[in-house]
Amino acid sequence: MPFGKPKKVDNVKLWDYALGALSRRALTAGELRVKLEQRAEDPSIVPAVMAKLKEYGYLDDKRFAESFATARLENQGLGKQRVLRDLRQRRVAQPEAEAAVEKTFEGADEVALIEEYLRRKYRGVNLRETMRDPAKLSSAYRKLRYAGFSGGKSIMVLKRYSEMADQLEDDPDDR
Repeated sequence: MPFGKPKKVDNVKLWDYALGALSRRALTAGELRVKLEQRAEDPSIVPAVMAKLKEYGYLDDKRFAESFATARLENQGLGKQRVLRDLRQRRVAQPEAEAAVEKTFEGADEVALIEEYLRRKYRGVNLRETMRDPAKLSSAYRKLRYAGFSGGKSIMVLKRYSEMADQLEDDPDDR
């Protein structure tokens, strides 16, 4: 049933539903809990199902956060703040999310990541020429910030392409 309310299921079917959901897509404990609570005839059985999934190793937010952060860094070249924000949206607890992001970005060079991000987003474009336009410079800065890069490092890289980068707003707590 693709639309409407989810069909309510009993304890055994809830277990099967949980396994199916986890086999289709990696889920955090928080995401799965919401799905199970929507499906359960009796929401009081959800904690027992969750505990059993954790006991069997099918549900591990720490492992999820580490693989998620690694994939976002290696495959998408995103910054720390974006990965942390995405983990929080996926309902990973703040301490686990922060630990995974710190571990993943431990040896990463943010300046190199920003340079690579700009190369990908502005492929085939002369950045020095493009960044002469204040609107395009501001747009590039906003893209970098949305991608999770710090304001200070973003401005530092953009200064290589435009002297107007000094005029961009920088959050001093973000250096």
